[in-house]
Amino acid sequence: MIEAVNLAKHYGAKTAVGGVTFTVQPGMVTGFLGPNGAGKSTTMRMIMGLDKPTRGTVTVNGKPYVQHRDPLHQVGALLDAKAVHTSRSAYNHLLAMAATHNISTKRVNEVIDMTGLAAVAKKKAGGFSLGMGQRLGIASALLGDPQTLILDEPVNGLDPEGVLWVRNLAKHLASQGKTVFLSSHLMSEMAQTADHLIVIGRGQIIADAPIAQILSGAQQAKVRVRTSEVTRLSQLLGNNGVKVECNENETLEVSGLDARQIAAIAMENNVLVYELTPLTTSLEDAYFNLTKDAVEYHSQEFNNEPVAAAVKGL
Repeated sequence: MIEAVNLAKHYGAKTAVGGVTFTVQPGMVTGFLGPNGAGKSTTMRMIMGLDKPTRGTVTVNGKPYVQHRDPLHQVGALLDAKAVHTSRSAYNHLLAMAATHNISTKRVNEVIDMTGLAAVAKKKAGGFSLGMGQRLGIASALLGDPQTLILDEPVNGLDPEGVLWVRNLAKHLASQGKTVFLSSHLMSEMAQTADHLIVIGRGQIIADAPIAQILSGAQQAKVRVRTSEVTRLSQLLGNNGVKVECNENETLEVSGLDARQIAAIAMENNVLVYELTPLTTSLEDAYFNLTKDAVEYHSQEFNNEPVAAAVKGL
């Protein structure tokens, strides 16, 4: 379990993390989301004792990380996949880590096989691709069979098979009662992996809830309706707080009524409807809705004509 209470980090006048309180529970995968500059990496570094909080506390399995006598057995972390001795082989890198905790050579071989590194285990880590470096970082995090796993962008550089493997690994470890805390910019992957989300923006917690709750609360549910009588059906549906948006191809998007209610109104008024599809909110939509006021770095929209013209000329 990870517990942060009023955790804050200031760099002079700049606030990186502004006094956050949250708990990462065992037995589930908790996703950590936020725009660039939101405070994710700083928070993870404070959890691992790499940055000292300006105020507040954070504990892992009941203690600050630096107080654990057997940290590799308590916490496995991937914060920077490049933090390896580049002239060492993957095997020797893991062997050196294992020696600090009396971890057996058998376990070193187990994590090498588990992470798909067997074919390159004797090669120097400095020559690894981004994806293989990530696998070595994950192997290092798993080495001590820790109770808590902290992974920052674990699928960065991995191929589809590797992404699927990380997803299944996270779920498997959570099913064993372990605490799994991971960040990712891949919303589609987080939607399939996480059970719970903590969203941070400008150093403050924006959301801390089960992923299903965040999705359901993102915006009012919509139903896509196709009919040849768009205008008439719009008039029939558009009252009592119901919102009707008219799109192309004889299509409406209706908020405030479910598919059964729309079908009943259409049938009562002899309006032919040939599609009724409930539209689910994606995690990407929910995320952008939550963080729209917390983005520090804004990109220029491409519907801006001068920008679009410049891009077209590239």
